[in-house]
Amino acid sequence: MDFGFESFGTESFGDFDAEVEDFQVVKFKKFDRLWKYGEGGSVCHSKYKNGAVFFGSCDQYIYCVDAKTGELRWKFKTNGIVMSDPHVSFGTVFSGSYDNYLYALDEKTGELIWKFRTGGKIFSTPATGNKLVFFGSQDGFVYCVDIKTGKEVWRFKTGDDVAASPVFSENKVFIGSYDANFYCLDNLTGREIWRFRTGDQIQITDTPMIKNRMVFFGSHDNNIYALNIDTGKEVWRFRAGNYGFTTPPIVDGDIVYIPTKDNLLYAVDVRGTELWRFRTGGMIAKVRAINKKVFFGSEDGNVYCLSKDGNEIWRFRVGAYVYDMEVDEKGEKIFFGSWDCHMYSVNADTGKELWRFRTSSTVQGYVPPLTEAYKLEIKRETHVEDAISEDKYKSKKKGEAVSLSDYHVASEYSSTSEYKQKSEYDTSFVMFEGVMEVEIIWTPDLIAKQMDLNLKQI
Repeated sequence: MDFGFESFGTESFGDFDAEVEDFQVVKFKKFDRLWKYGEGGSVCHSKYKNGAVFFGSCDQYIYCVDAKTGELRWKFKTNGIVMSDPHVSFGTVFSGSYDNYLYALDEKTGELIWKFRTGGKIFSTPATGNKLVFFGSQDGFVYCVDIKTGKEVWRFKTGDDVAASPVFSENKVFIGSYDANFYCLDNLTGREIWRFRTGDQIQITDTPMIKNRMVFFGSHDNNIYALNIDTGKEVWRFRAGNYGFTTPPIVDGDIVYIPTKDNLLYAVDVRGTELWRFRTGGMIAKVRAINKKVFFGSEDGNVYCLSKDGNEIWRFRVGAYVYDMEVDEKGEKIFFGSWDCHMYSVNADTGKELWRFRTSSTVQGYVPPLTEAYKLEIKRETHVEDAISEDKYKSKKKGEAVSLSDYHVASEYSSTSEYKQKSEYDTSFVMFEGVMEVEIIWTPDLIAKQMDLNLKQI
């Protein structure tokens, strides 16, 4: 029986059978995989803008290559690996580095304009607005600096690392933190307007999307959220997978595309009801949609092109993980970096390679295991409690189809904080049916003993 826990090496369980409901994947420590990436020539994220592709690499360089030919225009050396997705505006390229600096480079020449030092590594993709640039740092702060001078305007302290990327809209900055909060801040002062508390850390590796006055993001509590940008109130949530969400969904028309670390791409409608799903052989990261096509890469080493209804049109094979995806204005070309130390351009209609660019090193950077912050556990067998719980949380009549987005159970959740004054916005938290009261760490021997005991009780 396939339990879907291949990452834990549990493909074979011998001759016995068990119910998948007896097992659960549990996050037991901070998911800090991204802070442990190693040096090499691998490429994680890129940005297409004004006929060029900008990207950083584990070789410590920030690159600019011609989008038509793949020829190098310039490169700039930092003192740390560059995992940040560059942001390009006002003729300037903004990118963070693991040397703790945010760099502002001339878009055409790559010359340094200024650099700003923080107290930790920078993974966050910067955002700009009102001649200000916003970003987060591993030191737990959200920063705002002047675009022209690089001087600090304000900083906002959260309760943990900030690896998430901000989005700027209507003079507000929206960003998540490892402290499990999603914040709305005033762009000029850094004053908190509201916060929304999720059940686990927030690590958004791409800019969150705002559409129809909703902001979309994911949490490691295994939920995708859609919040009203004015009030911070939850509009809907979609629950899926075991390893949480690090890449935000994108909205294309009336469809929301949700990539997961459980190898699945979901398509849901704007109300959060599942339409279809597509499975790959590895974690899925950044997604782009244009001209009724959906493009994304996977840790299985493939780049996929799907139709709007979830059917595969083509796939393109590279030598390693693909976390990246960019599309040109007309939807004719896609651009993506790979962990195999190359940047690629591919025809969006046919999947044929147009060019590839190799970074300064062919040594792939180290990537920690996806499951290092998780463990597989077996739930304690319960009887009365489970029956009560099942009855209590029924949300559909018998015979009705149930969507993954239908598990909406209200409960109270405290969102007080010791590191920041109490928010003026009071928000409630919706929590799902949780972990059993007593848990046993899973091993094959324990499963066999448990099943023997079950047989004796029959």
